[in-house]
Amino acid sequence: MLEISSSWKSLYPGSSIGVLVMHGVVNPQQHPQLDEKKKDLEDTLRAQFSSYDRTSLRAMPVLASYRDYYKQFNKTYHVQHQLESLVFKNRRIPRVAALVEAMFMAELKNLLLTAGHDLNAIEVPLRIDVANGTESYIRMNGEEQVLKAGDMMIADAKGIVSSIIYGPDRRTRIRPETNRVVFTTYAPSGIEERDVSCHLEDIRENVTVIAPGASIELLGTFGTD
Repeated sequence: MLEISSSWKSLYPGSSIGVLVMHGVVNPQQHPQLDEKKKDLEDTLRAQFSSYDRTSLRAMPVLASYRDYYKQFNKTYHVQHQLESLVFKNRRIPRVAALVEAMFMAELKNLLLTAGHDLNAIEVPLRIDVANGTESYIRMNGEEQVLKAGDMMIADAKGIVSSIIYGPDRRTRIRPETNRVVFTTYAPSGIEERDVSCHLEDIRENVTVIAPGASIELLGTFGTD
């Protein structure tokens, strides 16, 4: 199901990709038990970072790894901004469809960049690669995007499904009818594979709140070492 390019291995040593594939999921617009868990997470994160300011928050190793990656493309890490909004501005985790919320919750808890896709819309194998700057795809907002040269990307047999800088594509987005899902986590150098594995377990746990009968086809990390 997964291929890894030699370019990715050579350009980003110490990096890894996490993959979680689940079958038998559902994607309601709202789920009461997941809402309760989301509220508990918001309270936990505010308490956890109550003594932090923006400088100390940004010094966290996981955020530093992403900041170093994004800096080479003159971009900033949006998950960091989402955490700052929750902690410092008392914002809530956005309400979206339940499967996407399950992913967002784990992203904010662990600060690891993750994309979710409808597996039925993907033509395997998935390929982890590095963009050469000529590839393009349709982003979630419906606009065509040319990738930045050197950015990590994941593609299937039909085209790009995500990149770090520009996020997931529209073609394979999670839909109301999604019953098979794949989550992929980008982890630049400095982030341990065991932390990626724990992050995937958190997503799995959140998904099983929505779909207790869901099964796991794959939960693993793939590194450059």
